[in-house]
Amino acid sequence: MATSMLKSPTKLLHNQLALSSNASSRIRTRSSIVVPVSHKRRSSRLFSVVSMAASSTTPVQTFLEKSPPSQQNLGIPIMVNACTGKMGKAVINAAEAAGVYVVPVSFGCEEEAGQTFQIGEKEFLVQGPSDRETVLASIHDKYPNLIVVDYTVPSAVNANAELYCKVGVPFVMGTTGGDRDLLLKTVQDSGLYAVISPQMGKQVVAFLAAMEIMAEQFPGAFSGYNLQVMESHQASKVDASGTAKAVISCFNKLGVDFDMDEIQLIRDPKEQLEMVGVPEEHLSGHAFHMYHLTSPDDTVTFEFQHNVCGRSIYAEGTVDAVLFLAKKIEEKDNKRLYNMIDVLREGNMR
Repeated sequence: MATSMLKSPTKLLHNQLALSSNASSRIRTRSSIVVPVSHKRRSSRLFSVVSMAASSTTPVQTFLEKSPPSQQNLGIPIMVNACTGKMGKAVINAAEAAGVYVVPVSFGCEEEAGQTFQIGEKEFLVQGPSDRETVLASIHDKYPNLIVVDYTVPSAVNANAELYCKVGVPFVMGTTGGDRDLLLKTVQDSGLYAVISPQMGKQVVAFLAAMEIMAEQFPGAFSGYNLQVMESHQASKVDASGTAKAVISCFNKLGVDFDMDEIQLIRDPKEQLEMVGVPEEHLSGHAFHMYHLTSPDDTVTFEFQHNVCGRSIYAEGTVDAVLFLAKKIEEKDNKRLYNMIDVLREGNMR
């Protein structure tokens, strides 16, 4: 089996410096939820629900009745948006394996609207851009303890969060990008329960937590050091890694001068194979990160590296986040807005 570690990290960095900073990226667009949402609260959510439920032939209603929860389910229904994306599929499979009921309806793009897709042993109906507020309200009325899982695209993050907050459906946001400050403010202002994290892999989050502790307790420890950051992801990933940005923020607190636009993004499959050492079977789903620090006089170097092949680590972490959020809602916890470090600190992950 091909190694999951980067090839010759130090030599690699010298090779990378010779690369053009505008290396080509091949990007595919995943299903997204981008809808203009009014900031005014609806005057009557019940009216929309009644109008949706009035027709027994509504495709959404048919799918909800067609695949009800089984007695083996944990009683936590989730709706996975962008179910046809690779992360959406991974989360659905992980949730079903954990006994979490996945509602067979998902929001997607216009091209997928009205189509059904087989994921695992269940068929899913994709709802297009129209009537999403009404549809979400209808599903929420049928499953009052519904939790939405969002793995869409960066451009959809803020509009999606506004929609979830408006309808009042707690959510786990695994999608990176968007205006993160606005995202947090939207949730805080609404008082909705949510887990928002740029990284859902539990072990990677533990590394991030350790970095944050080091930054808090030893500010300026790496003052004057030079930092180089390389991250490699599948070509479909549009934005720079949220995990890399979080680690860089810690290094900034440790005294390192580094801007986010200096991150070297590797998206070309040939470079990923030959330079980075990504196994060919994982070109379509991987996350390789390397952080290289050099002292001002070039006599000391530090390297931090974490490489992930596949998506199971994120899917399992997402299910843990769902279970954590359901528990906090049941307990009527006052905090309401959480991240994956909160999930780790709970200490009861599977």
